[in-house]
Amino acid sequence: MSFRKYWKRREYLRAAVPKGFHKKLLILDTDVVGQIEYAPAEVSYYPITAENVIVMNCIWVLRKAKGHNFGKILIEDMVKSERDAVGFATIALENHWSPWFQKWQLEKLGFKHLDKMEVSHKKKYKEQIFSIYLMWMLVKKNAKPPRLDKEKMLKGEVFCMAHPLYRPQTCEENVFEAK
Repeated sequence: MSFRKYWKRREYLRAAVPKGFHKKLLILDTDVVGQIEYAPAEVSYYPITAENVIVMNCIWVLRKAKGHNFGKILIEDMVKSERDAVGFATIALENHWSPWFQKWQLEKLGFKHLDKMEVSHKKKYKEQIFSIYLMWMLVKKNAKPPRLDKEKMLKGEVFCMAHPLYRPQTCEENVFEAK
């Protein structure tokens, strides 16, 4: 696949890396079996706003590496690396056809939901309504919780073609419809 298809991601990384974007790979016996990506809220690719909050953009662990608590290890490493953060935020999905970013998985990793929106995809599985949650992991007392810009979330995201909320870079309209 041509790198030109990823021009939005390339633009994002050029701006985000100098401002604190991190991508860490989990390697087991010379194979990459997991990863985590995170950045300060102001340079996250999710429409989450907050002060001194780190947004986890992505986390995954392959099934063949299941049973080693690698997801928890990736989260713990992120928290340890970002000691000045007051909390961590991300999104989660429920009733979505993709197995990624499931709410129960994020809850198992220590996140709690703060907000929710119900949507459907305008092109795929139009009749299926699913939920997008704003998830939160507080690490310092009295921290102001993050906010999710629901209107921007309806557009979808362009940073990863494999992401469950992906929208093609050439698509200018919202990919999701609020229910």
